[in-house]
Amino acid sequence: MAIHTRVSAQLGVAYPIVQAPMGWIARAQLASAVSNAGGMGIIETSSGRLDEVREEIRKMRTLTDKPFGVNIAQAFVRDPDIVRFVADQGVRFVTTSAGDPNRYCQALKDEGLIVYHVVPSLAAALKAVEAGVDGLVVEGGEGGGFKNAREVATMVLLPLVCSKVEVPVIAAGGITDGIGMAAAFALGAEGVQMGTRMVSAAESPVNPAWKTAILEAKETDTVFLNRFGPGPALRALRTEKTTAYEKTPPENIMGEFARALDLYFGGDMEASIALCGQVAGRIDEIKPAAQILEETVAEFEATVERLDRLYGRAARVSS
Repeated sequence: MAIHTRVSAQLGVAYPIVQAPMGWIARAQLASAVSNAGGMGIIETSSGRLDEVREEIRKMRTLTDKPFGVNIAQAFVRDPDIVRFVADQGVRFVTTSAGDPNRYCQALKDEGLIVYHVVPSLAAALKAVEAGVDGLVVEGGEGGGFKNAREVATMVLLPLVCSKVEVPVIAAGGITDGIGMAAAFALGAEGVQMGTRMVSAAESPVNPAWKTAILEAKETDTVFLNRFGPGPALRALRTEKTTAYEKTPPENIMGEFARALDLYFGGDMEASIALCGQVAGRIDEIKPAAQILEETVAEFEATVERLDRLYGRAARVSS
C-alpha cells in the first residue's frame, strides 16, 4: 500500500523514498528502477556533464512513466542556464545542494517545479525555508559524500530541524531499511533518502568491486576527510588511500577525483575516493531496487505496528 505523506503527495510517488543524486551513478539505469518501484529516482548533475545528463533524462522517458527528479549540485554545475536546462527537460521535482538556496529557488519555482534543498544544519535549513523552498532534505553527517565540516548526526539534526520548520522534510544519512525509515519518521521526517544502499543496488552502474567493498565494510569502515579544508569535507569508504588521508589530507582533495571513473567503473579502489556512508556496515547483500523498496516499506509498516502494539497509549494503559 502507498505511504501518504506531504512528501509523497508533492512528488507524486507511492512511497516517499528518494534515491540520492550520486555523481556519475544516479543516472537512468538506477533512477528508472527506483521510480518504477514506486520511489523517486533522481538524475545527477554533479558530474558536470550536462550533455550526458540530457541523454540520461531522455533515456528515463523510455524506461519509466513514473515521476523522477533532477539534482542541481551548485558547487559543480557552472552552466548559468541550469534552470532553463532542467525546466526544458519536463522535470517537475528538483533538489538543490552544495550552495545558496537563494541562487535558483525562485527561478525554479517560477517554472512550476517543486524544490527541496539539502541542508546539514539548522541555520542552513532556516535559510532555505526563507528562500521559499517547498521542502528540505536534512542530511546527517554519517551519510556518504560531501559534508559540512562540522557534521551533525541524523539523530540530533533531524528532530532539531523538524521542530523549527513547517515544510516537509526528507531524512538522509544512515538510512538503509524500514527500521531506519520508521526511526526517521518518529523524529519528524515525512520521507527518506538512500545513498549508499543504492550504490550497492543491483541496478547501480558501479564496478562490482565497489559493491563488494560496501558489503564487506564494518560500521567503522568509513573515514571523514578534509575537516579543516581547503575544499569540502567528505565521508568515504576506508581504503589505503583514504586511511592515509584521514590524518594527512592532500593539498587539493578535489584533485583526487581526477581518476574517479577508474574507481567507479574500472574497479580500482585506490584510484580515487569512494564516497560512502557509515550505513555500509549494515548492508550485506546486493538487491534490486524494487526489492529494496518493497522490503523497506514492509519493514517500516511492521515496525510502526510493533511499536504501537508495545507502546501505543502506554501499551493501552498497561492492558
